[in-house]
Amino acid sequence: MKHILNRLINQESISTEEARNVLVNISEGKYNQSQIASFLTVYMMRNITIEELQGFRDALLDLCIPVDISDFNSIDLCGTGGDGKDTFNISTLASFITAGAGVKVAKHGNYGVSSASGSSNVMEALGVKFTNNVDVLKNTIDKAGICVMHAPLFHPAMKNVAPIRRELGVKTFFNMLGPMVNPAFPKNQMVGVFNLELQRLYGYLYQNTDKNYSIVHALDGYDEISLTGKTKIITNQSEIILEASDLGLKQINQSEIFGGDSVESSAKIFKSIISGQGTEAQNNVVCANSGLAIATVNNISHKAGFELAKQSLDSGKAKQSLELLIELSK
Repeated sequence: MKHILNRLINQESISTEEARNVLVNISEGKYNQSQIASFLTVYMMRNITIEELQGFRDALLDLCIPVDISDFNSIDLCGTGGDGKDTFNISTLASFITAGAGVKVAKHGNYGVSSASGSSNVMEALGVKFTNNVDVLKNTIDKAGICVMHAPLFHPAMKNVAPIRRELGVKTFFNMLGPMVNPAFPKNQMVGVFNLELQRLYGYLYQNTDKNYSIVHALDGYDEISLTGKTKIITNQSEIILEASDLGLKQINQSEIFGGDSVESSAKIFKSIISGQGTEAQNNVVCANSGLAIATVNNISHKAGFELAKQSLDSGKAKQSLELLIELSK
């Protein structure tokens, strides 16, 4: 590790194979906490290369506990986090709206590191029990339209990193990796990223897979479609700039999608929106994101996907999907 750290500190990059080996060595407990913290810190000071990101991704996918739900044509809606915007749990809510619209969702998530409440925090607060039992996960995706995979249960390799990430409390390259290492290997993916550089890296790596994808970055900094300004979307077919008016919506203010400063307040906002008591801005944002996920899987226009998302939320099907998941996960 000393040799690798010296090279990185001298602004050199490491190869895909070296990056992969570092993560394997971390998982095997070969480095001490100070070395791991230093390694993470280097990547807060400089951009990650495509080769490095690919090596880290390959290591985590090789080391994960895989889940075979290939019978379901599922999608994961997942943001990298780390945008510093403290929104409510938009992609998690959009996941249930997507499931309510009849599109199967394999949701990968974790506790918040750089935000007040990550996907797993809010799911747990709502009563969802986490498991890595494949039969349970298959049952929930079949009946509720969604299964929730809490990352630490599928990535035992990361147990040496989790406490260091918590103590650092800021975004690290593991934020960049989260959406890429879903243990169910879903064929469809909607990913939100925190900057344009990472969006470009994701686009490059995803075009070399057989995935059907939409990669999203709001130009004012959000790792999702925020409707607070323009959003760049990269898909298998195109690169576009989306504005709220393209979906027949009004642009909204950043304050309208703030997410609360604790797990309790995040869960309260979540329940309110999924129960049909959300504000117009909150509803439009979650449906804009869900609509893109639905469009990605069904190969329809984003506007048509948005309408299906609205129906799912307004009819109570999204809420039904959540209630069924909670019941089946007990």
